[in-house]
Amino acid sequence: MTNMMETTQPRSLTGWLGPLPIFSAPPQAKLPERVHRQVRAQQDATERLIGWLQLTVVAIFAALYIVAPKTFTAHDTFQPVPYALSAYFGFTMLRLGLAYRIRLPDWFLYISIAIDMALLFVLIWSFHLQYEQSAAFYLKAPTLLYVFIFIALRALRFEARFVVVAGLAAAAGWLTLVGYAILVDPRDNMITRNYVEYLTSNSVLLGAEFDKVISILVVTGILAVAIMRARALLVSSVAEGVAAHDLARFFSPEVASHIVHSEEIGVGIGELRDAAIVNLDMRGFTGLAETCQPDQMMQLLASYQAEMVPIIRKHGGSVDKFLGDGIMVTFGASRMTETYAADALRCVEEIISVARDWEKRMLAEGRPARPVNAAVASGCIVFGAVGERDRLEYTVIGEAVNLSAKLEKHNAVAGTKALATSEAYDLACRQGFTPSARCDRLDSAGVAGVGHPVDLVVLG
Repeated sequence: MTNMMETTQPRSLTGWLGPLPIFSAPPQAKLPERVHRQVRAQQDATERLIGWLQLTVVAIFAALYIVAPKTFTAHDTFQPVPYALSAYFGFTMLRLGLAYRIRLPDWFLYISIAIDMALLFVLIWSFHLQYEQSAAFYLKAPTLLYVFIFIALRALRFEARFVVVAGLAAAAGWLTLVGYAILVDPRDNMITRNYVEYLTSNSVLLGAEFDKVISILVVTGILAVAIMRARALLVSSVAEGVAAHDLARFFSPEVASHIVHSEEIGVGIGELRDAAIVNLDMRGFTGLAETCQPDQMMQLLASYQAEMVPIIRKHGGSVDKFLGDGIMVTFGASRMTETYAADALRCVEEIISVARDWEKRMLAEGRPARPVNAAVASGCIVFGAVGERDRLEYTVIGEAVNLSAKLEKHNAVAGTKALATSEAYDLACRQGFTPSARCDRLDSAGVAGVGHPVDLVVLG
């Protein structure tokens, strides 16, 4: 088993920010496209979440506007807020609908940020009209705090660049409002240096406004750094999830799960397990392979394994290894169970039945096929990793492993399709196995490579 536990750091996608150290990420290996696809899928789901949250925000703004007292009548004053809220509602619905249909391009997301901030600052700007005050009146509106909601919304995507753009847009928007309040009436100098006057009038204290801008930028910077760290963890997590999924293609799901969740993996660490070992083989495959074209032989193996492996997994078996046309399966080794022997015999019964139908179907199609043999042995085995540090393989070791392999070959001698040791058969019956057909016993059978007679049961 190739060591697949190497750690790969995710690549930063914020290179556009330049070589500034605060936004730099450590050198990282190129991630495969399938990992990037998983990350993009997460981002697409996040964009839909952001759309719903934006819809909630516009609903809150509309509710606040409706309940807020007004000092003017609808006929004598222009009201920008209803128009702004209506336009924003339409854009939010468009954005939400597109998020469910396509992957939103970056330029659209930047436009969305600009519209978010424009809505907020138009609402704040309108306050001096709504309450018939000078423009500096809106600078004291607590509605500015909503800017942090819009910045935080962009954090959900785990891309620092969108947070940075949102923060810069917010800072620029507030500076624009401050400039408007100061310059809208050149005859009225609104600037003051008196803090009490600032709090008790519509005067403008530049230091206080700059503090707000600095707060926006600092929060933006902190969020951007936090998101870069969180994105590294996100990509790493996705990469590990994809790797775990791919491991299950090379190993049984049980072994893949064991690798992913083990605290330590190394040679010299083993576990004693009571298990059943099944060996499958196509009788006469070697001679058939000598007469087949390579592609034809591989297609035969693929068809055979595609029939057998789902049955093995259905009954809780774990494929230990493929040995050409041979398949070694364990029950109760990688995943402990109280019915390992019964599961193994149920699996063998179904395999023999399915293999018979598969052979007939292949021959009817004019494709080569051979009968499938099986053998079952049970006992105490050792489950663990063998090899050296850069080349590991999870496997099982024990007398039952060797005996099962020898019994599979004994099928040719005995003229049977499936054999089990009497010990495995009796244990399976105690665990709830009921044979679907008569099973004959072969007492004290001589098996090649076994130094003592073995009591056997012919299955099916």
